[in-house]
Amino acid sequence: MSTKTARRRPRPAPRRRPSRGPARPPSRRTVLRRRLVAVLVLVVVTATVCTVWFTPALGVREVQVRGVVEMTSAQVVEAAAIRPGTPLARVDGGEVAARVRALPRVADVRVERVLPGVVRLTVDERDPVGVVTGPDGAHLVDATGRDYATVAQPPAGLPELKASGDALTAVVGVVTQLPEALRSEVLVVSADSPSGVRLTLSAGREVRWGSADDTPRKAAVLDVLLTRDGSVFDVSSPQLPTVS
Repeated sequence: MSTKTARRRPRPAPRRRPSRGPARPPSRRTVLRRRLVAVLVLVVVTATVCTVWFTPALGVREVQVRGVVEMTSAQVVEAAAIRPGTPLARVDGGEVAARVRALPRVADVRVERVLPGVVRLTVDERDPVGVVTGPDGAHLVDATGRDYATVAQPPAGLPELKASGDALTAVVGVVTQLPEALRSEVLVVSADSPSGVRLTLSAGREVRWGSADDTPRKAAVLDVLLTRDGSVFDVSSPQLPTVS
């Protein structure tokens, strides 16, 4: 055995950690404290839920209306039918929106609940694109073809629409796609059928439009044709337009 080997000392055995023994059960005071905390949390949660859902503490105090122009806020509030004091969390936004949308002039509405007690209604009113004249006045028609209001005097700048049923749908489809410069010259849009739309322009000019298909292209072709002399402009086939 070498001297180097002889000098090595045996490594000491690793020390064993003393066992801690079985865990002590929590004291009675600790158990009671934990139970008391759990009960208090449950009471707070229950009180909060009851306050939010079943009491007027966070109830509706105000209904705000935004976006109305032709309508009044009172009309919208009446249609919404939200009872003052109703818990804010229990206000059904879908049902409120459906009631407000039932108003003829309303295109859409957004319902928001704002703490502590405000319901905010943001209304989008319908915009007229034309007028249908009747014995009871001027019927305003929007971009969907809906007759939504009757007024004694129509707004300035709207063309008169002479059509009904599917033909009216085609007429509205043409009007809503016309460039603003051309639309300002249109006095009357008429049709006996969806494929027989005609425009009456200022200075006694007539445009035979045909169907609502390819309206942007027809408008571009008509813009060129109107530089020529004539009284009848036919763009029903934009590939073969004519002037007479």
